[in-house]
Amino acid sequence: MNQNKKNKKLSFNQNVERMVEKAMKVLEIDPGTAAAIQSCNSILQVKFPVKIRGQIEMFTGWRAVHSNHRLPSKGGIRYAPVVNQDEVEALAALMTYKCAIVDVPFGGSKGGLLIDPSKYSRDELQQITRRFTLELCRKGFLSPFYRVPAPDMGTGQREMAWIADTYKHLFPEDINYTACVTGKPVEHGGIRGRVEATGRGVQYVVQEFFRNEDAVKRAGMSGGLDCKRAVIQGLGNVGFHAAKFLSEENGVKFICVIDWDGKVTNSDGINIQDLRNHWIKHKTFRGFSGGVFDEDSVSGLEMDCDLLIPAALESQITIENADRIKAKLIVEAANGPVTYEADKILLKKNVTILPDVYVNAGGVIVSYFEWIRNLSHIRFGRMQRRYEEVRGNSYLNALETLTGKTVPEHFKNDVVRGADELDLVRSGLDDSMRNAFNEIFTTLRDDDRIEDYRTAAFVIAIRKISRSYLDLGIY
Repeated sequence: MNQNKKNKKLSFNQNVERMVEKAMKVLEIDPGTAAAIQSCNSILQVKFPVKIRGQIEMFTGWRAVHSNHRLPSKGGIRYAPVVNQDEVEALAALMTYKCAIVDVPFGGSKGGLLIDPSKYSRDELQQITRRFTLELCRKGFLSPFYRVPAPDMGTGQREMAWIADTYKHLFPEDINYTACVTGKPVEHGGIRGRVEATGRGVQYVVQEFFRNEDAVKRAGMSGGLDCKRAVIQGLGNVGFHAAKFLSEENGVKFICVIDWDGKVTNSDGINIQDLRNHWIKHKTFRGFSGGVFDEDSVSGLEMDCDLLIPAALESQITIENADRIKAKLIVEAANGPVTYEADKILLKKNVTILPDVYVNAGGVIVSYFEWIRNLSHIRFGRMQRRYEEVRGNSYLNALETLTGKTVPEHFKNDVVRGADELDLVRSGLDDSMRNAFNEIFTTLRDDDRIEDYRTAAFVIAIRKISRSYLDLGIY
């Protein structure tokens, strides 16, 4: 009986709690304060009917709010056939800590709908989404200033546009209705750069890691990013953009890409865009000419490589396969891909793990930018772009006058061009990810009680959250 309990797998939520508790011990936080920080503030479960193809179908959805210490509470809505309350609560908690780490002034929340989107048409998904939105609004779980969702697995710009439009019809007097959700199409209040934000954030994390010579040396690695061998699991929105940017802009060689039905390998490197195009057309990696397909997807995680990027589901590296992981650096682009027990094994093997609670924060950072844009009712760059161009021209004219030489046209264009919205979004995202990495690394380096990046990240988050609670007089 005791052995069965010992071998019982931890749930996703329990894995997150154990990792947070490790940081709590470092900070020596008293049990009451720890409980206040870890507790999920509220959880809503809704069941609602929708008439599909002449038949009534019942759907179940959840929305968890982990923390209200900052408002609004922020977090995506996922549509998947495996969604459950435990998962939603765990993801809501991660959002709270994630926002604190990257200094985004949001509380954490998450939502999910138990559904397989592939089984429904576009019009049917719209019906379901609008009804789910109605249920959230009725219970006070959707508002520009209180509860703001975003895309997640199984959802995207389309679903966010439906949610915003439904909210607008329910609250026609709210001029800030577009801010009730982020990740919308640009034409409907979205912001450029949001679609690829999480993947772009992963790229910025890896870039910053390899800029830091002490971090690279500490991981038992050397050199820069160019020609580093990488394996990525998942080629959805996050995985695709992370792999595309790292391969095309940083020279990373992806020797294996893993999907649900198998893996593609190529020791000379895989063209990520070509593989993505193949998947869009065939919905499988089978038959891809740029590599060798194998149904054994799990073994891809165990390949010898420099970087392993899990960008799919949680609990992919567990106590069962952690001993066989050969990567020197794991970059958690997915939420919870490494379990608590596996994390301990990997640390003993001196594998460096950049944690999900920091690595995939790019989405919420750019969501923050979109939310601010919606509330201010003006796109970024509108007021200063032409001024920057005029100032740049003045500098060039002065330079040409003083030197008597003409500046090359390609150089002139770079100097004169004012920053547009996408430039500013990328700049803000890069700055946020860099600052957070340096804070995490400094915490890890300077505190002998902390042995890994994950604990350092949670220590930073808990310090900020507890300070907010103390200042507000919550305890």
